[in-house]
Amino acid sequence: MIMHEKWSDIRQFLFWLFAVVMLCNFGACDGDESSDRKKPNIIIVFTDDLGYGDLGCYGHPTINTPHLDKMTSQGMKFTQFYSGASVCTPSRAALLTGRLPTRYGMTSDRLRVLFPFSTSGLPRDEWTLAEALSEAGYATAAIGKWHLGHYDAYLPTRHGFDTYFGIPYSNDMSPVTNDWGVAQQFPKLPLLENENIIEEEPDQRGLTRRYTEKALAFIQDNRESPFFLYVAHTFPHVPLYASDEFLGKSSRGLYGDVVEEIDWSMGALLEALEKNNLSENTLVFFTSDNGPWLTEGIEGGSAGLLRQGKGSTWEGGMRVPAIAWWPGTIEAGNVTNALSTTMDIFSTAISLAGISAPQDLTLDGTDLVPLLKGQSHRVREEVYFYLGTQLFAIRKGPWKMHYKTLNPYVGEPVENHDPPLLFHLDHDPSERFNLSSEHPEIVADLDKTAREHLGSYDPPPSHLEKLDSTMVPSEWLQ
Repeated sequence: MIMHEKWSDIRQFLFWLFAVVMLCNFGACDGDESSDRKKPNIIIVFTDDLGYGDLGCYGHPTINTPHLDKMTSQGMKFTQFYSGASVCTPSRAALLTGRLPTRYGMTSDRLRVLFPFSTSGLPRDEWTLAEALSEAGYATAAIGKWHLGHYDAYLPTRHGFDTYFGIPYSNDMSPVTNDWGVAQQFPKLPLLENENIIEEEPDQRGLTRRYTEKALAFIQDNRESPFFLYVAHTFPHVPLYASDEFLGKSSRGLYGDVVEEIDWSMGALLEALEKNNLSENTLVFFTSDNGPWLTEGIEGGSAGLLRQGKGSTWEGGMRVPAIAWWPGTIEAGNVTNALSTTMDIFSTAISLAGISAPQDLTLDGTDLVPLLKGQSHRVREEVYFYLGTQLFAIRKGPWKMHYKTLNPYVGEPVENHDPPLLFHLDHDPSERFNLSSEHPEIVADLDKTAREHLGSYDPPPSHLEKLDSTMVPSEWLQ
């Protein structure tokens, strides 16, 4: 009887051993596949011209953003987070490469963004986040505004994205939506699916919803494997459009309608993650490409207590709302004043995916993983503020120093400052009190840091100045 029981145990052990071996032979124990499952999904939601003060969770009194507010209460809210540039094209380049756009010619002192008459775009040899994650086994999709080149050679599908759906540049670069003289020479605004134009002058009232539907489908289709989803909303860049469900609903007017629809979209994405049990394996980052377009009046947003907006290197042009959400990894309700930038998202994503950057590639981003996991309270000390090819300002710790300033979109020239302006941003986020005469030692230290930075690389020629001369006003070519 005892021998029979022992033999039964041995047979049971051999059966389970055989089963494990067979499962491994069929790939269930495959190391690469297992590691792919553990790699977190990455979602970046990038709005256009959303100001630091335009969300309920950032203090706006009449724009209701319950989903983003909830995202903040469940994740991490950044209070000192910066875009890589204060206008569209270079800010998007910085996000997707983790590098200052001056390093590879995605800036210009004459034309600060790409236009429909631009013939170039993001250089093909730039290593994008989509390319990095694709090489690591991620499915990748770009949805929304691209603005890094509209010729086939520069579209998202040539920069590591498996699929693309959206418009190739700003929604006002159209003869239909803009009565600005040169805009009448632009082609009709195209809506692209991958590299094909599927519509001309799409009904912009439906863009936020269509982007959201595409994003939800992508999440559903790729729920079993790691994915990278980049949703770059067209709005609240002017002209403003909202769907019938949101039009006229916000106390803030049309601008509020538009932001509240973006908030709805964010809620739909988070709900899809929760329904597919992906929340605890997905890092979601919500932010803006630059500050609000103040010269658009009531149709422009708000930088809150910050000075100036889009197109400037004052705080209102560069400091943007930012929220990171990752249940189970990021402590709920965390508010951080750590200095951070959109370029840090690149470094964070490749770190989470287990990717090493090429040794000869200079990245300007810093890994935020220690900050997100509560292992560190600071990840960087310096931030550089460029306008075009020129370094306008530098921040180091709480101190920000301006060599040059600009009141954008009003035709005023750049103002040079000698000595530079100096502000203590922890005490004075509105940049009202110049302390340069009181702290010459701080001015000297920041100047030394800035000069070392500028001496570390040689900016290449601008890609933004490659133009189709038949479409450009003659005065723009001088």
